[in-house]
Amino acid sequence: MLAAQKQRITELFQAAVAPLVTGTELNPTVTLERPRDPSHGDVACNLAMQIAKPLKKNPREVAQALVAALLDNPANRDLIESAEIAGPGFINLRLTAASRQAVVKTVLQQGAQYGKSKLGADKKVIIEFVSANPTGPLHVGHGRQGALGDAMSSLFDAQGYAVTREFYYNDAGVQIATLATSVQARAKGLKPGVDGWPESAYNGDYIQDIANDFIAQKTVSASDGLPVTASGNIDDIESIRAFAVAYLRREQDLDLQAFGVKFDNYYLESSLYNDGKVAKTVDALIKADKTYELDGALWLRTTDYRDDKDRVMKKTDGTYTYFVPDVAYHTVKWQRGFTQAINVQGSDHHGTIARVRAGLQALDIGIPQGYPDYVLHKMVTVMKNGEEVKISKRAGSYVTLRDLIEWSNGETAEGEARDLTRGRDAVRFFLISRKADTEFVFDVDIALTQGDENPVYYVQYAHARICSVLKQAEGSDFDEAALVDVDLSPLTAPREASLLAKLAEYPETLQKALEELGPHQVAFYLRDLAGELHSYYNAERVLVDDVALKMARIALMHATRQVLRNGLALIGVSAPTRM
Repeated sequence: MLAAQKQRITELFQAAVAPLVTGTELNPTVTLERPRDPSHGDVACNLAMQIAKPLKKNPREVAQALVAALLDNPANRDLIESAEIAGPGFINLRLTAASRQAVVKTVLQQGAQYGKSKLGADKKVIIEFVSANPTGPLHVGHGRQGALGDAMSSLFDAQGYAVTREFYYNDAGVQIATLATSVQARAKGLKPGVDGWPESAYNGDYIQDIANDFIAQKTVSASDGLPVTASGNIDDIESIRAFAVAYLRREQDLDLQAFGVKFDNYYLESSLYNDGKVAKTVDALIKADKTYELDGALWLRTTDYRDDKDRVMKKTDGTYTYFVPDVAYHTVKWQRGFTQAINVQGSDHHGTIARVRAGLQALDIGIPQGYPDYVLHKMVTVMKNGEEVKISKRAGSYVTLRDLIEWSNGETAEGEARDLTRGRDAVRFFLISRKADTEFVFDVDIALTQGDENPVYYVQYAHARICSVLKQAEGSDFDEAALVDVDLSPLTAPREASLLAKLAEYPETLQKALEELGPHQVAFYLRDLAGELHSYYNAERVLVDDVALKMARIALMHATRQVLRNGLALIGVSAPTRM
C-alpha cells in the first residue's frame, strides 16, 4: 500500500483503540505488516494482542471491538473493503480495489520522483568507498565496493540526505615505497624472476607501462590533482614515486568512468601527515592518558572500549600502524560536519573497526560509539568458460574491474566503437544483487546470456517489453498526458492485482534498504517487479478492443515502466527501450 494509505490506516487504528485504553497507562504502537500469504489480505495488525493481556480481556474480543470501530469510522472513506480476525487475534484487512489501483495515478503524477522522500532533509552523510591504494588497477573487490557504495549513496540521495561520495587514497606508507622501487627496477631493465628483482615488488605488466612513460618523461594527472611530469632519471626515486602514483590514480579514474561511478571528493592519506593531523591525533590521545609505552612501542588502551586487546599505535621503528591515520581521518570527517559516516570496505578490514572506534572514543570529542558505520563485503569469485579466473596478465595476480566489464560486454563488431554499457550494466547489477556479507560468484557466461537466468537482462527486458507494447499503442487514439485521469476500475484481473501491489511496495523498499544499508534489496525488488510484469504480459493482453480496459492497462504499463526506470537509475543501470 501507499505511504498515505498506511498513514490513514494507522490513524484509524489509533482512533479505534483510544476508547479501550482510556484511563490506563497503555500507549500501544500500531504496527502494520504485509501478510506472508497474500490470500490473508493486504494488511495485518497485532494491536489487539498487544493490549488484551494488560486489559485482562480475550484478544479476539478486543480485535472485534477494534474492527467494528475501524469500519464504522467515517474517515475510512472506502479505503478498507473488509476485515477478518485470524488466529489468536490478528486483524487482517483487505483494501478496496480503488485503493489498490491508486498507485498507478500516484506513479504517473510523481514520475521520476516516485519512491523519493524528504526523510533525510537537513542531514549530512559521507559514504566512503573503493578507496584503493594507488598501486595497481582496480580489482573486482573494488568493483563490488563501487557498485555497493554508489547505490547506497543514491539511496540516501533519494531520501533527501546531503550525500558526499568520497574516495580515500592510501598514498603513503610501505606499499607506495614498493610501487616506486618496482617501477625503478623495470626502468633499469629488470623483470620479475631475474637477479636483482625486488622480492616484494609488483609483477604486473602495468609496472612496465609506467616505467616506459617515466623514461619518456610524460605528464599525467589524476582527475583532482595537478599534472606530474616524469624526470626520466631512473635514480630519482622521489620523481618515480610521484609519477607512478599520479599514473595509477589516472588509470583508476578511467576505470571508474567506465563503471559509471563518480566521486564528490578525493582525500589523500598523505595530507593527514603533511598537515600534521596524525601527529595531533596521537598527541591528543597521549594527553588524554589513553596510551602507554611498552617494549619501545606506543600502545592505545583499546580494551577500555570493548576491544579484545590493546593495540600498538607507534612501532619501535617510529612508524604508525595502519589504524592511526584512520582515526585522524575519521576525526576530520566528524569535524567536517558529517554526523553519519559509512565505510564500504572488504571484509579484511574487520579487525580495524574496533581500533578505529576506540581511538575516536578515546579522543572524547563527542563522537558517538558506533561511528563510523561499516558495510563489509566478502570476496568475489570470477568464473569464465566454466572455470575460475584468478589472474589478469596486466595486473599480474588478480582480475581487474576493467577485465570484468569488458568480458561481460561481449564482442564488438569490427569497425564499431567500443560501447561498454552492456558490460557496465551487468557488473553493477550483479555486484549488488547479493547481500554484501555473502560471497559472490560472478559468472561471465551468465552475464552474456539473453535469458531469464541473467537477472539484469530479465529486468531490462521487462522495460523493453513495455516500451514495445506502448509503441504499438501509439497508433491508438489516446492522449498520453491524460493517462493520469484514466478510469482504473477495470484493473481487476488477479495478475493486475499482484502487479499493482508490487508497484506500491517500491517506496517502502527504498526506505528499508536505506535503514539496513542494503542496496541489494533494490536489485531483489526489480527482479520481482520484472517477474510480475512478465507473468502479467503472458496472462493478459494490453491492447484489447474494450477501450476502457485498454486505457487502464496502458496506464498500468506506463506506471510499471516508470518504476523500473526509477529503480534501475538508482543502481546505475540503463533502461534500454529495445533488447
